[in-house]
Amino acid sequence: MKWKVLAIGKPALTYARAGIDEYLSRLKHYAPVDIQYLKDAGSVEGNAKRLLEGSEGCLRLVLDERGKSLTTSGLVDWVKGRAMDGSVKKIAVLIGGADGHSEEVREKADVLLNLSKLTLQHELALLVFLEQVYRVHTVMRGEPYHR
Repeated sequence: MKWKVLAIGKPALTYARAGIDEYLSRLKHYAPVDIQYLKDAGSVEGNAKRLLEGSEGCLRLVLDERGKSLTTSGLVDWVKGRAMDGSVKKIAVLIGGADGHSEEVREKADVLLNLSKLTLQHELALLVFLEQVYRVHTVMRGEPYHR
């Protein structure tokens, strides 16, 4: 299964970029991850259009504060289910800009997931999500990263 991450705006925080690069490097051994940073369109609707176009043909996992909360074990089970099912070849993870997602993006999501009840900057949400994807893959392989 391939991961495609679409994020509005490039990470500006040096430590977030370093963390993102670290987890992308680690994930190379488990699954292909393609990150595309989309230029902010200046409006939630403009960003929605870019995110939806970029995720066409993929299962859409939208990170949003209104989404479902999962434990790491729940996320592992969800990813395993998609991998075992075989019908999902690529998961597109949509990360909105400073103003979040439009209602249209939320409606077109196959999965609406929240990482926290707290509001996170998009670049920190990306870092946290990549760490969880790495954790999921190590759990699925029975490696000791997740204790």
